[in-house]
Amino acid sequence: MLTLLIIIIGLAFIFDFINGFHDSANSIATIVSTKVLTPVQAVIWAAFFNFAAFFISKYIYHEFGIGNTVAKWVNPEFINLQVILAGIIAAITWNLVTWWFGIPSSSSHTLMGGFVGAALAHAHGFSNGKVDVINYAKVVPTFLFIFFAPLIGMIIAFIITILIAHICKRANPYKAESWFKKLQLVSSAAFSLGHGGNDAQKVMGIIGAAVIYYESKLGQKLTFNDFVSQYEWVPFCSFLAIALGTLSGGWKIVKTMGTKITKVTPLEGVAAETAGAITLFLTEHFKIPVSTTHTITGSIIGVGATKRLSAVRWGVTINLLWAWVITIPISALMAALIYYILNIFL
Repeated sequence: MLTLLIIIIGLAFIFDFINGFHDSANSIATIVSTKVLTPVQAVIWAAFFNFAAFFISKYIYHEFGIGNTVAKWVNPEFINLQVILAGIIAAITWNLVTWWFGIPSSSSHTLMGGFVGAALAHAHGFSNGKVDVINYAKVVPTFLFIFFAPLIGMIIAFIITILIAHICKRANPYKAESWFKKLQLVSSAAFSLGHGGNDAQKVMGIIGAAVIYYESKLGQKLTFNDFVSQYEWVPFCSFLAIALGTLSGGWKIVKTMGTKITKVTPLEGVAAETAGAITLFLTEHFKIPVSTTHTITGSIIGVGATKRLSAVRWGVTINLLWAWVITIPISALMAALIYYILNIFL
């Protein structure tokens, strides 16, 4: 059992790394497309703040609430190491497929689909007559924010863009653009902090669920907070892994996010990143895992809509929406299949 736990932890960190390069586009797409930083400079900038988010979660929030939510997506009666392993393998597979095709899908929702799908396969249905497999109090908010996160990002970005445009309407265009290029460094850093704080904790949640199950088999009952206290290296390594993943970059998705949805200026980049950062900080406060991909996409759409609705390339956007919708069911089906295969050998 210990060997299986070590494999799960190793794969979880691999998923975290993949999440970093898969989602690096979220925090650097606009700053690269507006030529504020080169791609290499941008990923170093984003990776630094991805890791810095560890200290904000630990010393400002004083908790890892999103990790706690993820660990409780499935009720404990239906969790074992094979379930968690199947979920992680499915999530890694789908993340790599979407990265290869340049589709900015959600690492959060592929992880949720994988975890829940494997648990359902393990339970052979939706309940045991007394307890549901799925902890709906934790899963439903995460599912709803597939739609709410981009909508909130879009609305905030729309408002910020209008306000900035109104405040700066008499400013010298050259000086204004120079200022906004500098401000993009701040907004990109803020979004990277939100990205690290949100996404690194999801892996913590999965590892936490595995460790809590393992300890229970040894007669130790741990809460998630107990797990964080006793395994302090897990949060640190989770944030480090996502930062290293971001450092490796994900250029195919950068192109989609930075140029294909709508053309973005430095002013609009500031508005989109600031709106995305605000959304991520709010959702971390309420312990709701959200997709940073969905959030920044909604923010970029909100910025584009301030010019005219036709400025947004809706064909690309609709394709993104389809990718978001199918992520959970495909990940769940893959995880269920993988769970059945693992059961043959484990």
